[in-house]
Amino acid sequence: MNAPVLAKSLATNLYFDQQFGCQAVKLLPSEYYVTSADMMLVTVLGSCVAACVRDTVSGIGGMNHFMLPDENDSDRLLSASMRYGAYAMEMLLNELIKAGARRERLEAKVFGGGAVLAGMTTLNIGDRNAQFVLRYLEVEQIKVTAQDLLGAQPRKVCFMPRSGKVMVKKLGQRGDDAIVVKREQDYARQLRGNQVRGTVELFSSPARSARQASVAEET
Repeated sequence: MNAPVLAKSLATNLYFDQQFGCQAVKLLPSEYYVTSADMMLVTVLGSCVAACVRDTVSGIGGMNHFMLPDENDSDRLLSASMRYGAYAMEMLLNELIKAGARRERLEAKVFGGGAVLAGMTTLNIGDRNAQFVLRYLEVEQIKVTAQDLLGAQPRKVCFMPRSGKVMVKKLGQRGDDAIVVKREQDYARQLRGNQVRGTVELFSSPARSARQASVAEET
């Protein structure tokens, strides 16, 4: 089955963070990153959500940044919107397992889901994203040890996988929020366009199968 146009992509914006004195990578919407190195994963969230997941023993960790596609029937379990969200989470978890993390040692911290993008559905898109990521982790039995969800402001998230430390900064009215809104509006339009062309329908469960097989081999 062909990969969808908006499949999760590996973040490539690596830089040295002068403030924290460490290597860092910046994640944009639809991206993920997994590492065993002592570095920082950074993203800025509006209505999107990010899951910061790590192996509490090895320190292998990763982050994703995604949004559920706008969809009127998103409450249906097998809706395209729900499948896209599941794919985004499965990609991160599968890459963590491949990097050497063990599923039974994973913990998660989740952020975002702000009321930043208005007028997309009758239910605020940020609420839907927040509800989805919490429900997904509950079903997968991955403990959520911290969360900063909902609210009206964008937030910058800095995650240190090695230690598990997360720093969150709410963004004020300096123009940062306008940049976040514009970026997420573009992302939402791309998701809607791909739904119309049916590409979201191409998301399926290979990542889940691969991850479960990997876990089975380790046990």
